[in-house]
Amino acid sequence: MSGMSADPAQALPAVMSPLSGQMLELDEDDDLEVFSKDMNLMDGSPMNASMPTSPASMINQYKFEEETDAKDIFVTVDNPESHVTALETFITYRVVTKTTRSEFDSCEYEVRRRYQDFLWLKERLEEGHPTLIMHPLPEKFVMKGMVERFNDDFIETRQKALHKFLNRVADHPILSCHEDFKIFLTAQAWELTSHKKQGPGFLSRMGDTVRAVAASVRGVRNRPEEFTAMLEYVDSFGQKMISLDKVTQRIVKEQKEYLGELKEYGPVYTLWSGSEEELVEPLKGVASCIDRCCKATEEQIGHLSENLVPLLHEYVLCTDSVKAVLRRRDNIQAESEAKNDALANRKADREALKEEVERLEDKVECANNALKGDWLRWQGNMRSDIKAAFVSTAEKNVDYYEKCLAVWESFLTSQTAAHDMESNSGHSS
Repeated sequence: MSGMSADPAQALPAVMSPLSGQMLELDEDDDLEVFSKDMNLMDGSPMNASMPTSPASMINQYKFEEETDAKDIFVTVDNPESHVTALETFITYRVVTKTTRSEFDSCEYEVRRRYQDFLWLKERLEEGHPTLIMHPLPEKFVMKGMVERFNDDFIETRQKALHKFLNRVADHPILSCHEDFKIFLTAQAWELTSHKKQGPGFLSRMGDTVRAVAASVRGVRNRPEEFTAMLEYVDSFGQKMISLDKVTQRIVKEQKEYLGELKEYGPVYTLWSGSEEELVEPLKGVASCIDRCCKATEEQIGHLSENLVPLLHEYVLCTDSVKAVLRRRDNIQAESEAKNDALANRKADREALKEEVERLEDKVECANNALKGDWLRWQGNMRSDIKAAFVSTAEKNVDYYEKCLAVWESFLTSQTAAHDMESNSGHSS
Protein backbone atom coordinates (compact mmCIF):
# COMPACT_ATOMS: atom_id res chain seq x y z
CA MET A 1 0.00 0.00 0.00
CA SER A 2 2.95 2.27 -0.44
CA GLY A 3 1.11 4.14 -3.18
CA MET A 4 -1.25 5.61 -0.59
CA SER A 5 1.40 7.66 1.10
CA ALA A 6 1.53 10.05 -1.85
CA ASP A 7 -2.19 10.73 -1.71
CA PRO A 8 -3.98 13.84 -0.43
CA ALA A 9 -4.32 11.97 2.86
CA GLN A 10 -0.91 13.32 3.77
CA ALA A 11 -2.53 16.73 4.06
CA LEU A 12 -4.86 15.54 6.82
CA PRO A 13 -4.43 17.27 10.16
CA ALA A 14 -2.60 15.53 12.96
CA VAL A 15 -5.87 14.38 14.48
CA MET A 16 -6.39 12.13 11.44
CA SER A 17 -2.98 10.57 10.91
CA PRO A 18 -1.83 8.41 13.79
CA LEU A 19 -2.54 5.27 11.74
CA SER A 20 -0.42 5.30 8.84
CA GLY A 21 -16.25 -9.04 -13.69
CA GLN A 22 -17.88 -7.56 -10.44
CA MET A 23 -18.91 -9.20 -7.21
CA LEU A 24 -22.58 -9.75 -7.76
CA GLU A 25 -25.07 -10.28 -4.97
CA LEU A 26 -28.65 -11.35 -4.68
CA ASP A 27 -31.31 -9.98 -2.41
CA GLU A 28 -34.91 -10.10 -1.48
CA ASP A 29 -36.67 -6.78 -1.02
CA ASP A 30 -39.89 -6.89 1.04
CA ASP A 31 -42.00 -9.83 -0.15
CA LEU A 32 -40.68 -10.10 -3.69
CA GLU A 33 -37.06 -10.23 -4.72
CA VAL A 34 -35.67 -7.13 -6.37
CA PHE A 35 -32.28 -7.29 -8.03
CA SER A 36 -30.34 -4.05 -8.11
CA LYS A 37 -27.32 -2.37 -6.55
CA ASP A 38 -27.97 -1.34 -2.96
CA MET A 39 -28.61 2.41 -3.03
CA ASN A 40 -30.24 2.72 0.40
CA LEU A 41 -27.87 5.27 1.91
CA MET A 42 -29.96 8.04 3.47
CA ASP A 43 -28.16 11.32 3.08
CA GLY A 44 -29.12 14.01 5.51
CA SER A 45 -30.92 11.66 7.87
CA PRO A 46 -32.26 13.36 11.03
CA MET A 47 -30.52 12.85 14.32
CA ASN A 48 -32.06 10.46 16.83
CA ALA A 49 -34.75 12.18 18.86
CA SER A 50 -33.28 10.76 22.05
CA MET A 51 -29.84 12.24 21.38
CA PRO A 52 -28.62 14.89 23.86
CA THR A 53 -29.04 18.39 22.49
CA SER A 54 -26.59 20.49 24.50
CA PRO A 55 -23.19 21.02 22.85
CA ALA A 56 -21.25 19.45 25.73
CA SER A 57 -23.37 16.33 25.98
CA MET A 58 -23.53 15.87 22.22
CA ILE A 59 -19.77 16.12 21.84
CA ASN A 60 -19.05 13.90 24.83
CA GLN A 61 -21.24 11.21 23.30
CA TYR A 62 -18.71 10.82 20.52
CA LYS A 63 -15.52 10.74 22.56
CA PHE A 64 -13.70 7.47 22.06
CA GLU A 65 -10.82 7.91 24.53
CA GLU A 66 -12.59 5.86 27.19
CA GLU A 67 -12.99 2.80 24.99
CA THR A 68 -11.85 -0.43 26.56
CA ASP A 69 -10.44 -3.55 24.99
CA ALA A 70 -12.75 -5.76 27.08
CA LYS A 71 -15.28 -7.17 24.62
CA ASP A 72 -18.67 -7.73 26.19
CA ILE A 73 -20.79 -8.79 23.21
CA PHE A 74 -20.07 -11.58 20.71
CA VAL A 75 -22.18 -12.12 17.60
CA THR A 76 -22.03 -15.00 15.13
CA VAL A 77 -23.89 -15.34 11.81
CA ASP A 78 -24.10 -18.91 10.52
CA ASN A 79 -26.38 -21.82 9.59
CA PRO A 80 -28.16 -20.40 6.49
CA GLU A 81 -31.52 -21.91 5.58
CA SER A 82 -33.46 -21.61 2.34
CA HIS A 83 -37.18 -20.82 2.50
CA VAL A 84 -39.59 -21.28 -0.40
CA THR A 85 -43.09 -19.82 -0.45
CA ALA A 86 -45.64 -19.25 -3.19
CA LEU A 87 -44.37 -15.69 -3.64
CA GLU A 88 -40.63 -15.87 -2.99
CA THR A 89 -37.49 -17.76 -2.20
CA PHE A 90 -35.21 -16.35 0.44
CA ILE A 91 -32.42 -17.24 2.86
CA THR A 92 -32.41 -16.75 6.61
CA TYR A 93 -29.29 -16.83 8.77
CA ARG A 94 -28.92 -17.77 12.41
CA VAL A 95 -27.69 -14.92 14.58
CA VAL A 96 -26.27 -16.05 17.92
CA THR A 97 -25.42 -13.41 20.54
CA LYS A 98 -23.51 -13.89 23.79
CA THR A 99 -23.16 -10.89 26.07
CA THR A 100 -22.47 -9.77 29.61
CA ARG A 101 -24.15 -6.37 29.19
CA SER A 102 -26.60 -5.49 31.92
CA GLU A 103 -29.17 -4.01 29.53
CA PHE A 104 -29.79 -7.49 28.07
CA ASP A 105 -32.25 -9.72 29.96
CA SER A 106 -30.29 -12.87 29.11
CA CYS A 107 -26.67 -13.71 28.37
CA GLU A 108 -27.39 -15.60 25.16
CA TYR A 109 -29.85 -15.21 22.28
CA GLU A 110 -30.52 -17.06 19.05
CA VAL A 111 -32.69 -15.62 16.28
CA ARG A 112 -33.03 -15.99 12.52
CA ARG A 113 -32.73 -13.00 10.18
CA ARG A 114 -32.97 -12.46 6.44
CA TYR A 115 -31.10 -9.88 4.39
CA GLN A 116 -33.84 -7.25 4.52
CA ASP A 117 -33.62 -7.34 8.34
CA PHE A 118 -29.93 -6.47 8.15
CA LEU A 119 -30.79 -3.69 5.71
CA TRP A 120 -33.41 -2.31 8.13
CA LEU A 121 -30.84 -2.30 10.94
CA LYS A 122 -28.30 -0.45 8.83
CA GLU A 123 -30.85 2.20 7.86
CA ARG A 124 -31.94 2.68 11.47
CA LEU A 125 -28.34 3.08 12.65
CA GLU A 126 -27.71 5.62 9.89
CA GLU A 127 -30.83 7.55 10.86
CA GLY A 128 -29.73 7.73 14.48
CA HIS A 129 -26.04 8.43 13.77
CA PRO A 130 -25.75 9.91 10.27
CA THR A 131 -22.06 10.82 10.56
CA LEU A 132 -20.75 7.56 11.99
CA ILE A 133 -19.14 5.31 9.38
CA MET A 134 -21.16 2.14 8.84
CA HIS A 135 -19.54 -1.01 7.49
CA PRO A 136 -21.24 -1.90 4.18
CA LEU A 137 -23.67 -4.71 3.64
CA PRO A 138 -23.15 -7.01 0.65
CA GLU A 139 -24.75 -5.78 -2.57
CA LYS A 140 -27.98 -6.93 -4.14
CA PHE A 141 -27.59 -8.66 -7.46
CA VAL A 142 -28.99 -11.05 -10.05
CA MET A 143 -27.19 -13.81 -11.88
CA LYS A 144 -28.83 -14.01 -15.27
CA GLY A 145 -29.41 -17.50 -16.60
CA MET A 146 -28.63 -19.05 -13.24
CA VAL A 147 -30.97 -21.94 -12.52
CA GLU A 148 -30.15 -22.29 -8.81
CA ARG A 149 -30.01 -18.70 -7.65
CA PHE A 150 -28.96 -19.53 -4.10
CA ASN A 151 -25.86 -21.60 -4.70
CA ASP A 152 -23.47 -22.56 -1.93
CA ASP A 153 -20.74 -20.10 -2.91
CA PHE A 154 -23.16 -17.17 -2.91
CA ILE A 155 -24.67 -18.11 0.43
CA GLU A 156 -21.26 -18.54 2.07
CA THR A 157 -20.00 -15.21 0.70
CA ARG A 158 -23.08 -13.38 1.93
CA GLN A 159 -22.97 -15.07 5.32
CA LYS A 160 -19.37 -13.96 5.89
CA ALA A 161 -20.22 -10.39 4.86
CA LEU A 162 -23.24 -10.23 7.18
CA HIS A 163 -21.16 -11.67 10.02
CA LYS A 164 -18.53 -8.99 9.52
CA PHE A 165 -21.15 -6.23 9.36
CA LEU A 166 -22.71 -7.24 12.69
CA ASN A 167 -19.35 -7.64 14.39
CA ARG A 168 -18.24 -4.18 13.28
CA VAL A 169 -21.43 -2.81 14.83
CA ALA A 170 -20.89 -4.89 17.98
CA ASP A 171 -17.33 -3.57 18.31
CA HIS A 172 -18.42 0.05 17.98
CA PRO A 173 -18.78 1.90 21.32
CA ILE A 174 -21.80 3.91 20.13
CA LEU A 175 -23.57 1.84 17.47
CA SER A 176 -23.54 -1.27 19.66
CA CYS A 177 -25.58 0.62 22.27
CA HIS A 178 -28.34 1.57 19.83
CA GLU A 179 -31.71 0.21 20.92
CA ASP A 180 -32.50 -1.13 17.44
CA PHE A 181 -29.30 -3.19 17.48
CA LYS A 182 -30.42 -4.84 20.71
CA ILE A 183 -33.86 -5.51 19.22
CA PHE A 184 -32.30 -6.97 16.08
CA LEU A 185 -30.23 -9.40 18.19
CA THR A 186 -32.95 -10.43 20.63
CA ALA A 187 -36.46 -10.09 19.16
CA GLN A 188 -38.29 -13.00 17.64
CA ALA A 189 -39.32 -12.62 14.00
CA TRP A 190 -42.86 -11.44 14.76
CA GLU A 191 -41.60 -8.98 17.38
CA LEU A 192 -39.10 -7.52 14.93
CA THR A 193 -41.81 -7.15 12.28
CA SER A 194 -44.00 -5.31 14.78
CA HIS A 195 -41.12 -3.05 15.82
CA LYS A 196 -40.32 -2.15 12.21
CA LYS A 197 -43.88 -0.82 11.77
CA GLN A 198 -43.30 1.62 14.62
CA GLY A 199 -40.54 3.43 12.73
CA PRO A 200 -40.92 6.78 10.95
CA GLY A 201 -43.75 6.87 8.45
CA PHE A 202 -43.53 7.44 4.72
CA LEU A 203 -44.28 11.17 4.94
CA SER A 204 -41.61 11.65 7.60
CA ARG A 205 -39.02 9.83 5.49
CA MET A 206 -40.10 11.82 2.44
CA GLY A 207 -39.63 15.07 4.37
CA ASP A 208 -36.14 14.01 5.42
CA THR A 209 -35.30 13.18 1.81
CA VAL A 210 -36.60 16.53 0.56
CA ARG A 211 -34.50 18.39 3.16
CA ALA A 212 -31.43 16.35 2.22
CA VAL A 213 -31.92 17.11 -1.48
CA ALA A 214 -32.42 20.80 -0.75
CA ALA A 215 -29.25 20.91 1.34
CA SER A 216 -27.35 19.05 -1.38
CA VAL A 217 -28.53 21.51 -4.03
CA ARG A 218 -27.50 24.50 -1.89
CA GLY A 219 -24.15 22.93 -1.18
CA VAL A 220 -21.83 23.78 1.66
CA ARG A 221 -19.90 27.07 1.52
CA ASN A 222 -17.20 26.71 4.13
CA ARG A 223 -16.40 23.04 4.56
CA PRO A 224 -13.56 22.63 7.10
CA GLU A 225 -10.29 21.65 5.43
CA GLU A 226 -10.02 18.39 7.33
CA PHE A 227 -13.26 17.10 5.79
CA THR A 228 -12.16 18.19 2.33
CA ALA A 229 -8.94 16.24 2.92
CA MET A 230 -11.00 13.23 3.99
CA LEU A 231 -13.02 13.37 0.78
CA GLU A 232 -9.88 13.64 -1.36
CA TYR A 233 -8.35 10.70 0.47
CA VAL A 234 -11.45 8.55 0.02
CA ASP A 235 -11.69 9.43 -3.68
CA SER A 236 -8.08 8.41 -4.23
CA PHE A 237 -8.37 5.31 -2.05
CA GLY A 238 -11.57 4.29 -3.84
CA GLN A 239 -9.90 4.48 -7.25
CA LYS A 240 -7.10 2.21 -6.01
CA MET A 241 -9.58 -0.29 -4.61
CA ILE A 242 -11.60 -0.32 -7.85
CA SER A 243 -8.44 -0.97 -9.88
CA LEU A 244 -7.16 -3.68 -7.55
CA ASP A 245 -10.61 -5.28 -7.44
CA LYS A 246 -10.86 -5.48 -11.23
CA VAL A 247 -7.29 -6.68 -11.77
CA THR A 248 -7.50 -9.31 -9.02
CA GLN A 249 -10.76 -10.68 -10.40
CA ARG A 250 -9.17 -10.81 -13.86
CA ILE A 251 -6.13 -12.66 -12.45
CA VAL A 252 -8.39 -15.20 -10.77
CA LYS A 253 -10.31 -15.69 -14.02
CA GLU A 254 -7.08 -16.22 -15.96
CA GLN A 255 -5.76 -18.62 -13.33
CA LYS A 256 -8.93 -20.66 -13.59
CA GLU A 257 -8.46 -20.82 -17.36
CA TYR A 258 -4.82 -21.85 -16.82
CA LEU A 259 -5.95 -24.55 -14.38
CA GLY A 260 -8.37 -25.89 -16.97
CA GLU A 261 -5.56 -26.14 -19.53
CA LEU A 262 -3.29 -27.77 -16.96
CA LYS A 263 -5.89 -30.43 -16.22
CA GLU A 264 -5.98 -31.32 -19.91
CA TYR A 265 -2.19 -31.21 -20.15
CA GLY A 266 -1.32 -33.99 -17.67
CA PRO A 267 -3.39 -36.80 -19.19
CA VAL A 268 -1.57 -36.29 -22.52
CA TYR A 269 1.68 -37.47 -20.90
CA THR A 270 -0.06 -40.43 -19.30
CA LEU A 271 -1.51 -41.44 -22.67
CA TRP A 272 1.86 -40.96 -24.35
CA SER A 273 3.57 -43.25 -21.83
CA GLY A 274 1.47 -46.13 -23.11
CA SER A 275 3.22 -46.04 -26.49
CA GLU A 276 6.79 -45.18 -25.44
CA GLU A 277 8.27 -48.11 -23.56
CA GLU A 278 11.62 -46.40 -23.02
CA LEU A 279 10.02 -43.20 -21.67
CA VAL A 280 7.30 -44.69 -19.47
CA GLU A 281 8.74 -43.54 -16.15
CA PRO A 282 9.72 -39.98 -17.20
CA LEU A 283 6.35 -39.41 -18.89
CA LYS A 284 4.40 -40.71 -15.92
CA GLY A 285 6.61 -38.57 -13.70
CA VAL A 286 5.76 -35.42 -15.66
CA ALA A 287 2.04 -36.33 -15.53
CA SER A 288 2.28 -36.76 -11.75
CA CYS A 289 4.05 -33.41 -11.36
CA ILE A 290 1.40 -31.63 -13.39
CA ASP A 291 -1.35 -33.24 -11.33
CA ARG A 292 0.27 -32.09 -8.07
CA CYS A 293 0.72 -28.58 -9.48
CA CYS A 294 -2.97 -28.59 -10.40
CA LYS A 295 -3.91 -29.25 -6.79
CA ALA A 296 -1.61 -26.46 -5.57
CA THR A 297 -3.07 -24.08 -8.16
CA GLU A 298 -6.62 -24.93 -7.07
CA GLU A 299 -5.70 -24.09 -3.48
CA GLN A 300 -4.19 -20.78 -4.51
CA ILE A 301 -7.23 -19.82 -6.60
CA GLY A 302 -9.52 -20.78 -3.72
CA HIS A 303 -7.57 -18.59 -1.32
CA LEU A 304 -7.72 -15.58 -3.64
CA SER A 305 -11.43 -16.10 -4.32
CA GLU A 306 -12.36 -16.51 -0.66
CA ASN A 307 -10.07 -13.91 0.90
CA LEU A 308 -8.47 -11.23 -1.25
CA VAL A 309 -11.21 -10.72 -3.86
CA PRO A 310 -14.07 -10.23 -1.31
CA LEU A 311 -11.88 -7.97 0.85
CA LEU A 312 -10.98 -5.65 -2.03
CA HIS A 313 -14.56 -5.44 -3.22
CA GLU A 314 -15.74 -4.85 0.33
CA TYR A 315 -13.56 -1.75 0.51
CA VAL A 316 -14.88 -0.55 -2.83
CA LEU A 317 -18.26 -0.51 -1.08
CA CYS A 318 -16.69 1.02 2.03
CA THR A 319 -15.58 4.08 0.07
CA ASP A 320 -19.20 4.60 -1.05
CA SER A 321 -20.30 4.41 2.59
CA VAL A 322 -17.70 6.94 3.72
CA LYS A 323 -18.61 9.31 0.89
CA ALA A 324 -22.27 9.08 1.92
CA VAL A 325 -21.32 9.98 5.50
CA LEU A 326 -19.35 12.99 4.26
CA ARG A 327 -22.35 14.08 2.18
CA ARG A 328 -24.61 13.81 5.19
CA ARG A 329 -22.20 15.93 7.22
CA ASP A 330 -22.20 18.53 4.44
CA ASN A 331 -26.01 18.50 4.35
CA ILE A 332 -26.16 19.19 8.09
CA GLN A 333 -23.76 22.11 7.70
CA ALA A 334 -25.61 23.41 4.62
CA GLU A 335 -28.89 23.43 6.56
CA SER A 336 -27.21 25.35 9.38
CA GLU A 337 -25.75 27.89 6.93
CA ALA A 338 -29.17 28.38 5.33
CA LYS A 339 -30.75 29.13 8.72
CA ASN A 340 -27.96 31.57 9.51
CA ASP A 341 -28.68 33.38 6.24
CA ALA A 342 -32.38 33.50 7.09
CA LEU A 343 -31.59 34.90 10.53
CA ALA A 344 -29.44 37.65 9.02
CA ASN A 345 -32.15 38.67 6.55
CA ARG A 346 -35.25 38.41 8.71
CA LYS A 347 -36.43 40.93 11.27
CA ALA A 348 -39.56 39.15 12.53
CA ASP A 349 -39.50 35.93 14.58
CA ARG A 350 -35.79 36.36 15.22
CA GLU A 351 -35.86 34.71 18.63
CA ALA A 352 -37.41 31.47 17.36
CA LEU A 353 -35.08 31.46 14.39
CA LYS A 354 -32.09 32.13 16.61
CA GLU A 355 -32.92 29.08 18.71
CA GLU A 356 -33.16 26.99 15.56
CA VAL A 357 -29.79 28.29 14.37
CA GLU A 358 -28.17 27.43 17.72
CA ARG A 359 -29.68 23.96 17.60
CA LEU A 360 -28.32 23.38 14.09
CA GLU A 361 -24.89 24.70 15.05
CA ASP A 362 -24.83 22.18 17.91
CA LYS A 363 -25.85 19.50 15.43
CA VAL A 364 -23.00 20.44 13.07
CA GLU A 365 -20.50 20.35 15.93
CA CYS A 366 -21.79 16.97 17.02
CA ALA A 367 -21.62 15.65 13.44
CA ASN A 368 -18.06 16.90 13.00
CA ASN A 369 -16.82 15.31 16.21
CA ALA A 370 -18.57 12.04 15.45
CA LEU A 371 -17.03 11.82 12.01
CA LYS A 372 -13.53 12.78 13.15
CA GLY A 373 -13.56 10.10 15.83
CA ASP A 374 -15.00 7.44 13.53
CA TRP A 375 -12.61 8.34 10.71
CA LEU A 376 -9.68 7.18 12.82
CA ARG A 377 -11.54 4.00 13.73
CA TRP A 378 -12.35 3.30 10.07
CA GLN A 379 -8.78 3.89 8.93
CA GLY A 380 -7.47 1.56 11.63
CA ASN A 381 -9.89 -1.22 10.67
CA MET A 382 -9.22 -0.71 6.96
CA ARG A 383 -5.44 -0.83 7.28
CA SER A 384 -5.59 -3.84 9.56
CA ASP A 385 -7.92 -5.72 7.17
CA ILE A 386 -5.89 -4.93 4.07
CA LYS A 387 -2.54 -5.68 5.69
CA ALA A 388 -3.82 -9.05 6.95
CA ALA A 389 -5.19 -9.92 3.48
CA PHE A 390 -1.93 -8.97 1.74
CA VAL A 391 0.22 -10.88 4.23
CA SER A 392 -2.03 -13.94 3.91
CA THR A 393 -1.89 -13.72 0.10
CA ALA A 394 1.90 -13.37 0.15
CA GLU A 395 2.23 -16.42 2.41
CA LYS A 396 -0.09 -18.42 0.15
CA ASN A 397 1.89 -17.40 -2.94
CA VAL A 398 5.15 -18.47 -1.32
CA ASP A 399 3.55 -21.76 -0.29
CA TYR A 400 2.21 -22.29 -3.82
CA TYR A 401 5.50 -21.68 -5.58
CA GLU A 402 7.43 -23.73 -3.01
CA LYS A 403 5.09 -26.66 -3.60
CA CYS A 404 5.46 -26.43 -7.37
CA LEU A 405 9.23 -26.00 -7.04
CA ALA A 406 9.47 -29.05 -4.77
CA VAL A 407 7.43 -31.09 -7.25
CA TRP A 408 9.74 -30.35 -10.18
CA GLU A 409 12.92 -30.61 -8.11
CA SER A 410 11.82 -34.07 -7.00
CA PHE A 411 11.27 -35.02 -10.63
CA LEU A 412 14.72 -33.74 -11.62
CA THR A 413 16.36 -35.63 -8.75
CA SER A 414 14.66 -38.87 -9.73
CA GLN A 415 15.59 -38.45 -13.39
CA THR A 416 19.19 -37.56 -12.57
CA ALA A 417 19.49 -40.63 -10.37
CA ALA A 418 18.00 -42.82 -13.09
CA HIS A 419 20.38 -41.35 -15.67
CA ASP A 420 23.37 -41.97 -13.42
CA MET A 421 22.31 -45.58 -12.89
CA GLU A 422 22.00 -46.10 -16.62
CA SER A 423 25.43 -44.55 -17.19
CA ASN A 424 27.05 -46.73 -14.54
CA SER A 425 25.36 -49.80 -15.95
CA GLY A 426 26.70 -48.96 -19.42
CA HIS A 427 30.25 -48.51 -18.17
CA SER A 428 30.12 -51.83 -16.30
CA SER A 429 29.06 -53.73 -19.38
